[in-house]
Amino acid sequence: MLRYAVSLSLVAILVVGCVHASNNDDFDIGSKAPTFANLPGVDGKKYSSDDFKGKDVLVLCITCNHCPVAAGYEERITDFVKKNAGPDSKVGFVAINVNTSKDDRLEAMVEHAKKQKFNFVYLYDESQKIAKALGASVTPEFYVLNKERKLVYWGSFDDKINGPTKSFVEPAVQSALKGEMPVVTKNRAFGCGVQYNR
Repeated sequence: MLRYAVSLSLVAILVVGCVHASNNDDFDIGSKAPTFANLPGVDGKKYSSDDFKGKDVLVLCITCNHCPVAAGYEERITDFVKKNAGPDSKVGFVAINVNTSKDDRLEAMVEHAKKQKFNFVYLYDESQKIAKALGASVTPEFYVLNKERKLVYWGSFDDKINGPTKSFVEPAVQSALKGEMPVVTKNRAFGCGVQYNR
């Protein structure tokens, strides 16, 4: 466990430079979120933004299989979903992978999600359109959208991968459920750089 923690610390240090070089200068706090359509999920179904209309708050996460930082957050994400975003809750959670390397393609995602016992929707966007529209630069990167699907929080899940002391996504979700803006609306995301195709 200690070796794993140290390894994640080193990875976090190595990738911390890959932070918020946004790919979309027009998308920011208060902006209407871009939509997605017919993205395949690890459960064999296809999903669109409209499938989550019944949720008062929607959390989007750009993530992947191969990044150690993204992997380090998977247990925290499943715990968050179990606590806040169950089937009958007012909160939805969607993870989207846009990397196209062999380890990140849909077939690998299916195996990875099964092994890690994901309890959330995990989608594949080979076109990378949603990540570009969101301005994503690293994995994992989180977006909290309110009932009107406007962006109220953008950044990291919490303040650090090992021994976090401050959460950002959960407070943002709770504020959005009350129709309020969170205290922290934007924070530097850290992780591995999104592998955009050129």
